[in-house]
This record gives sequence, structure tokens and C-alpha cells, in this order.
Amino acid sequence: MLAKLHASGIKAEHMYLAGFASIGLSFTSWFLSRHLERAGMARADRWGIFIGEWAPTFFAIGNGLQMYEKR
Repeated sequence: MLAKLHASGIKAEHMYLAGFASIGLSFTSWFLSRHLERAGMARADRWGIFIGEWAPTFFAIGNGLQMYEKR
């Protein structure tokens, strides 16, 4: 998988950036859901947690790509 990602032009820095963007998007989605929807705090929390779970995946793939790029 890492070889295919690297061959398609995706670098570790791109995945790290996606991880940080996911953190920001998580906060933004939680905030907007909390203030713009009438579904309540529980739904806002679910949106924030759902998107926040992407960040560790992006960071892990970034670490894998970084090790792949060094060898």
C-alpha cells in the first residue's frame, strides 16, 4: 500500500497535513453542529469524534511513508 501511495505522488508531509486538517475539521464540525443544528450536544459530539478518528490514521500512514521514503 505504501509503495502505491508513494508511486502516486503522495508524500509523508501530505499525510501529516491531512492529519492536522482532520483535527481542525473535527473541531469545526463539532462547533457548527452544536450551534447550527437542533439535534443537541450528543449529535455534535458524534460528528466531532467521527472526524477526529481520521487523524491517527493519517499520521500512521505518514509515518509509514516517511520510513518508506528513507530507505
